[in-house]
Amino acid sequence: MAEPNSAPNANAANSNAANAPTFNLQRAYLKDLSLEVPGAPHVFLEQKAPAVEVNIGIGAQRINDTMFESTVTVTVTTKIEDKVVYLVEATQGGVFEVANIPAEQIDPLLGIVCPTMLYPYLRANVADAITRTTLPPLHLTEVNFQALYQQRQAEASKEGQNAKPDAASNGQGDSGIILPPGASRS
Repeated sequence: MAEPNSAPNANAANSNAANAPTFNLQRAYLKDLSLEVPGAPHVFLEQKAPAVEVNIGIGAQRINDTMFESTVTVTVTTKIEDKVVYLVEATQGGVFEVANIPAEQIDPLLGIVCPTMLYPYLRANVADAITRTTLPPLHLTEVNFQALYQQRQAEASKEGQNAKPDAASNGQGDSGIILPPGASRS
């Protein structure tokens, strides 16, 4: 004998599953990579250690109702005195499915969680590109994207902006962080 309440329970379970929060990385990809070694071949003969400067930026944009693109961009400039040894610019992108997440949580998700997930891919791509020049490898340090997000929010409120930075609608943004020379070596 069938239970009389089994159909309503099944509908309630399906309804709860349809409204459950969803967050998934659908695709990670190298969106852009540029490597310049302007002083080659003379730079290969240099014996001095280069100074390294690293700039990191993040961005995000809505693709449709439930899909977002998140990007992490890095620019690495190495110099010996005033000569550029190499310059690497790379952007790692990812497509994320975000559904049934409260609106106030989307900006931190795109500004902290998504870049944190993409950064290891970016680190590997940059290390690989530099290694292929036959110059000594460079391994980018870990980045605390939550601290960067909080820093951007503090700067925005300090500047007197009423609205907090919105990674979901501002496209590409630069965190403004410049890592000190040598901080990116491991």
